[in-house]
Amino acid sequence: MIFPQAFFFDMDGLSVDTEPLWLKTEVELANEYGADWSLADQAHCLGGPMSKFGIYLGEKSGRPDLAEWFSAEMVRRMAQRCSSGVSFMPGVENLLTEISALEIPLALVSASPRPIVDAVLNGLSKNYYQFSISASEVSRSKPFPDPYLLAAEKIAVDISESIVLEDSATGVVSATAAGAYVVAVPHLVPIEPAPRRIILKSLENLTVAELIKQFNR
Repeated sequence: MIFPQAFFFDMDGLSVDTEPLWLKTEVELANEYGADWSLADQAHCLGGPMSKFGIYLGEKSGRPDLAEWFSAEMVRRMAQRCSSGVSFMPGVENLLTEISALEIPLALVSASPRPIVDAVLNGLSKNYYQFSISASEVSRSKPFPDPYLLAAEKIAVDISESIVLEDSATGVVSATAAGAYVVAVPHLVPIEPAPRRIILKSLENLTVAELIKQFNR
């Protein structure tokens, strides 16, 4: 059996360098409603879903009645910012190029809503992904396994023989619950090693062969 059957990449902070944009936009929106916003607040909301951000900012600003609006406004502002162009994280484009050359199925699986995912994909210098799954396509987004299970179902591969790359604890929980092998590149929040999971500082200078070897396959 070929291993891996597929690669599934998270988007924000793993595939593309959008976390600074998230922080900038979160700070702006929070400040407009009299709330402070720090890296600790960003870490609390890291990995989604968007409703978590809206509820959290609603509590911090004393405006819980605006929770849904905060989420929707964040999506609108982020989609606008990402449409101007985004950059791949270090090492990601080389890895995507190699995976594509090897003709291994490859998809983007994000906890961001469809408008942000589409804005990011349109803003890339090249889109390597065969398809994408956003929070808009599932009833339960990360940390539930649904996004990765849907991605595997879409191309008829065994998720337990596939590799997921994530940067957030929320995403790792999702991928682990789905049964995938997991490559974690922690951002803001530490992630502990576990069976079928490896922790890397970066994807820079990483090859597919080296990645597979780390899973003893």
